[in-house]
Amino acid sequence: MKILVIEDEKELAQDMVKYLSNEQYLCEWVSEYRIALEKINTYEYDCILLDLMLPGGDGLSLLEELKNSNKQDGVIIISAKNSIEEKVKGLKLGADDYLAKPFHQAELAARIESLIRRKQFDSNNLIVHNELSIEIHAKTVSVHNKQVNLTKKEYDLLLFFMGNKNRVLSKGALAEHLSGDFADMFDNHDFVYAHVKNLKRKLREKNYGDYIKTIYGTGYKWEA
Repeated sequence: MKILVIEDEKELAQDMVKYLSNEQYLCEWVSEYRIALEKINTYEYDCILLDLMLPGGDGLSLLEELKNSNKQDGVIIISAKNSIEEKVKGLKLGADDYLAKPFHQAELAARIESLIRRKQFDSNNLIVHNELSIEIHAKTVSVHNKQVNLTKKEYDLLLFFMGNKNRVLSKGALAEHLSGDFADMFDNHDFVYAHVKNLKRKLREKNYGDYIKTIYGTGYKWEA
């Protein structure tokens, strides 16, 4: 799962990135409005953690940009501005949640998990597709009630497929989801093929129904 932290307080941002990285999230951090705008216009994120006061602009303008672009990135406002007016304005502009500073990192992680579960899986903690089950909170996967040991990348890949059933996902989109903006640094997307191959192999060993289909010349699709 990919998180964008938009926060100009360096120490707080580093604490969030460290904690969330330990929770197995892929985190990117920006501290200026201009760079944040470039990020949200170029990439997609499972969750954006948005401070309202930024050098060069404000977070509400970024929310307006997301709304005008019809993007579906989840947004949690994190701000010292705890007035009702700011909170209501942010939620009306499309934010999914609001967390006032200071906050505990564990609460932030719980809010992120809840948001992702709500947006992608209708608030379910247990995702079931025929013989395959995923427990979001425990981050475990099983097929025919037998646990499948996946790496973080493979688990993220599986959730991404499950959250985009019957949609063709390009190798570029999968590369971005797995590696963030670092995907631009790779000459090719062979690493995507390797992760998909390993994920399919591990699921196949447990006799799952082979729902991940290769769309030659394009990418992959989870056929529900």
